[in-house]
Amino acid sequence: MDEQDLPPVEGAHGAVPEASAPQAPEPDGATSDSTGDALFDAPAEAVVEEVVVDEIPEPAPLTSHGPARIVSMVNQKGGVGKTTSTVSLGAALAGYGRRVLLVDFDPQGALSVALGVNAYELDLTVYNLLTDPQCHIGDVILSTDVEGLDLLPSNIDLSAAEVQLVSEVGREHALARVLAPIMDEYDIVLIDCQPSLGLLTVNALTASQGVIIPMETEYFALRGVALLKETIDKVISRLNPGLQIIGVLATMYDPRTLHSREVLQTVQQAFGDAVFTTVINRTVKFPDAAVAGEPITAFAPSSSGADAYRQLAREVLAR
Repeated sequence: MDEQDLPPVEGAHGAVPEASAPQAPEPDGATSDSTGDALFDAPAEAVVEEVVVDEIPEPAPLTSHGPARIVSMVNQKGGVGKTTSTVSLGAALAGYGRRVLLVDFDPQGALSVALGVNAYELDLTVYNLLTDPQCHIGDVILSTDVEGLDLLPSNIDLSAAEVQLVSEVGREHALARVLAPIMDEYDIVLIDCQPSLGLLTVNALTASQGVIIPMETEYFALRGVALLKETIDKVISRLNPGLQIIGVLATMYDPRTLHSREVLQTVQQAFGDAVFTTVINRTVKFPDAAVAGEPITAFAPSSSGADAYRQLAREVLAR
């Protein structure tokens, strides 16, 4: 889907062109509609209706595990909630009895940090698996404090792997090869990709059966999805015909602002049923959980954020 295919949004004051520039931010504590008038400084639920999500029943327990379904969290734009979504969804899936492996495939190592791991003190990471044929994946995988949730950690060393893989035969399949030995031990493998469309991300897409696209409900994040869709289509046609987009996940949603509501509406119009009905609202609980090195489902299990990712887990399992 090209950028020009994205439809305009019918907002409260008429059609908003796709190329319109975002409005300048309002002073702290205030938001505005398209007339520029300050509206409120109140909680979201006091102003607009919450996104209504049809309740999906809890999945049935499993009697055995594997083979794993590999899913990549991909968006070339940073700061859209990929890492938060990977760790939170993974923990929610583990809560439903699934064996889950999280793969930190970003040299920044944010996923490892979010689970309380100091990857810079590790002798073995996913980098070693990609570059050393003698390294076994079982020696690199770490268990976490969440039952059923394991981690394949990363650190800055991974940035060198992209250069080293360039000259390798079948370089796009390197990650698929290292994951192959443990496919029967897990039900789901979630890959947290770096914010780029380089060789590492192509490796993740080539290894995966599905893609989840976390997308901040903000204008510039919307424009980048068209480019990402082109990359996914190329991987499907040239490397991995079995790859499918599982869904687009709206993150950092603020229902108090007209801008967020219009971007969400545009995404729903452009992608239709591919958009998850679950929407992840902004909340301070997510950064607090990251600082604590815990998933939101463990850090604040009764919070709206934890409920949202449990709902997302049910949606993913149903697709």
